Amino acid sequence: MDFYEVIKKRQSVRVYKPDAIAGDVLNRVLEAFRAAPSWANTQPWELVLVSDPGIKKQLQETLSPGNPALSAIVDAPVLVSALGIKGRSGFYKGQAATPRGDWLLFDLGIATEHLALAAAAEGLATVHVGLFDYEKAGQVLHVPADRTVVELIPLGYPLVSPRLVPRKPLEEFLFKNRYGQK
Repeated sequence: MDFYEVIKKRQSVRVYKPDAIAGDVLNRVLEAFRAAPSWANTQPWELVLVSDPGIKKQLQETLSPGNPALSAIVDAPVLVSALGIKGRSGFYKGQAATPRGDWLLFDLGIATEHLALAAAAEGLATVHVGLFDYEKAGQVLHVPADRTVVELIPLGYPLVSPRLVPRKPLEEFLFKNRYGQK
């Protein structure tokens, strides 16, 4: 599939088939995550792949009852828990290198979208889940204190083809040379 088709095809999916993901397919998706750039190549991430139904259920309980991804957490065959390593990205000799401090979220955003795009290229679906109790999820996964659970990503084959959601036209948010200058 053409790269630009993959970008347009990737949509948030919240309903999954129970079908297992072949090992080689999963490995290609994980390799795409691994290939992502990061601040000074710090690679401030780790992944926990969850397939155990009991652990997925505990992670589901870290979401609020109204979260639209609630069932996806347990229904997808694999739940990817993306962890960030604190104090690594955006730091130099233990000090924040910019006024923005830790670049952990930025780097994890790039890497998890690499994963989502690779999943779409493989016919898989994902949804970025960021509204949950991070501390509780970290406890469920036994994450050490110097790491944080950044997001949960259900990964699997979509039960139905996602509809393409509309995007703003470029003219609405693109400026030239200065803000406000069309």
